[in-house]
Amino acid sequence: MTPSPPSDEFESHRPRLFGLAYRLLGSAHEAEDAVQDAYLRFSGADRTAIEHPGAWLAKAVTNLCLTRLTSARARREEYPGTWLPEPVATSDGTLGPLESAERREQVSMALLVLLERLTPTERAVYVLREAFGYAHREIADVLNLGEANCRQLYRRAVARVAVPEGRFEPAPERQEELLMSFLTAAREGDLAGLEKMLAADVTYWGDGGGKVSAARRPVEGREKVVRFLVGGAERFTGGLDIVVAEVNGASALVAWAGDVLAGVASFELRDGLIAHVRTVMNPDKLTYLRRQLARS
Repeated sequence: MTPSPPSDEFESHRPRLFGLAYRLLGSAHEAEDAVQDAYLRFSGADRTAIEHPGAWLAKAVTNLCLTRLTSARARREEYPGTWLPEPVATSDGTLGPLESAERREQVSMALLVLLERLTPTERAVYVLREAFGYAHREIADVLNLGEANCRQLYRRAVARVAVPEGRFEPAPERQEELLMSFLTAAREGDLAGLEKMLAADVTYWGDGGGKVSAARRPVEGREKVVRFLVGGAERFTGGLDIVVAEVNGASALVAWAGDVLAGVASFELRDGLIAHVRTVMNPDKLTYLRRQLARS
């Protein structure tokens, strides 16, 4: 039987491959590049010798991402200010079905930040196991490692990215209500209102990539974060159209200046309070999300 054209066969796997690459890299544009490189390898391979194209492609993407992660670590050490993952809209199924809190957790900004603690191989083992349900034997085949070694790497990764108690997000409608109250309080300079919504140990991060003004270091503690938010609200939100959208599996504030995407604020909630705020304003990191939202 004549194999179908490589592009047709590949496209059926593309969404899953992008989801895998994004979880491994925390970067949408790098994930797209890795998936495209996998396509070039696939189209040039002897496909009559590939028994399971999906498994072959997952292995190719994983190993391409491992190479990128090694060089990305050095680049991120030189990154101006805080490095945060690229935000991705998830309501359109870009990162696969997210029907449960556990699945949403696997693409959350919070977890993607924690995954930066792992070595590239630990990250690959964790993502393949947790997000894609691979057995340790299958992971060993993808990474060309022993099964016992993969089990050890997985245990180590789980321990390093352990989720604190009370981390899971409330229902989407409650998230949206809290975020809009937060935005209103910040714009109105309502210190008492903000304090009621923030955990005592709340932390704010801003990622401007050296291209737009952003906090170069984390702002820590309720009092400092409240002052920072109120002080910056007039400068940074004046004239912007700010709406709620589902980003990385949770409600986020998305700011537009006309048709230019100016920033995305993601929130990590704990026991009903805002524990972490992560704002991405680096325009290079907003390109993919802007394309997504323009299509919706």
